[in-house]
Amino acid sequence: MKANIKAISYYLPESILSNELINQEFPEWEIEKISSKTGINSRHISADDEFSSDMAVKAANRLFEEHNIDKSTIDFLLFCTQSPDYFLPTSACIIQERLGLNTSIGALDFNLGCSGFVYGLSLAKGLISGGMAKNVLLITAETYSKFIHPKDKSNKTIFGDAGAATLITSEKGFCELDNFVFGTDGKGAENLIVKQGGLRYPVSNENEDISDEFGNVRNDKNLYMNGTEIFNFTGEFVPQLTNSILEKSNLSKEDVDLFIFHQANKYMLNHLRKKIKISEEKFFIAMEDCGNTVSSTIPIALYEAQKQEKLTAVSNVILAGFGVGYSWAACNLIFNQ
Repeated sequence: MKANIKAISYYLPESILSNELINQEFPEWEIEKISSKTGINSRHISADDEFSSDMAVKAANRLFEEHNIDKSTIDFLLFCTQSPDYFLPTSACIIQERLGLNTSIGALDFNLGCSGFVYGLSLAKGLISGGMAKNVLLITAETYSKFIHPKDKSNKTIFGDAGAATLITSEKGFCELDNFVFGTDGKGAENLIVKQGGLRYPVSNENEDISDEFGNVRNDKNLYMNGTEIFNFTGEFVPQLTNSILEKSNLSKEDVDLFIFHQANKYMLNHLRKKIKISEEKFFIAMEDCGNTVSSTIPIALYEAQKQEKLTAVSNVILAGFGVGYSWAACNLIFNQ
């Protein structure tokens, strides 16, 4: 049984952190420098009392309303987040109740970052292909801003909060999910991490702030990213990932109409595009007004590509997610069914 993406919607919090506001706080960060390096002009930041489940519910309700979807047809809920409301219960169970979905559905959380949307699509396809579900609601939502130290100017310029909802169905959609490839290398786990908060390292109130060579401040309950190692990781593995999905799908780069990668930052994306030798017109970027929203970057970009009519005359689209874990995944979408 085929699995198809039928609809996507997303939600961005009301509060906006612009480059102008960052410059006011950190005058050494010039507005134009932030924009040119990151490709981001502003990011949306969740309110103090707004969490991943709240954004998930808002994104899903927007999906139902925007695309006239009967929520009673949903028979499985997948929720991807690394910033859950609680250790337990499962956030997906809370979201099911708040959305008023049937109690006969399956619901689960899975913890992945920038590769999470592609992994979620693969799980949805497996459920549908195995006859266990017909309509899977995949939601991605993150509040990374709550992990970032107020004086960590580097991470502050990159990450924004968001939620995205995608309906994957056995019925006809705007594209079919075809092949998938995956990768995992846990040796890079400590290069992108929130060390405290789990059971191994509970949150401590006695943390001392430390400052790096660039003046970024953080402690062990904040998000830490080793930018150099993450950049090296993507440069090594993303080209291999792209070649693997092309080979598995029996496609050449010329056969692909659009590449949509995880929207990490403009500098990294342009480096990857040039290294893989993808033309600019085939490489879609949509992060200017929302930043790096982790697992929601690809569905947001897909939504914007569809809105800008970039998907009206295409046959093959490649999605690739990569990051924290290290974890990576890619798939190809078939259009013109």
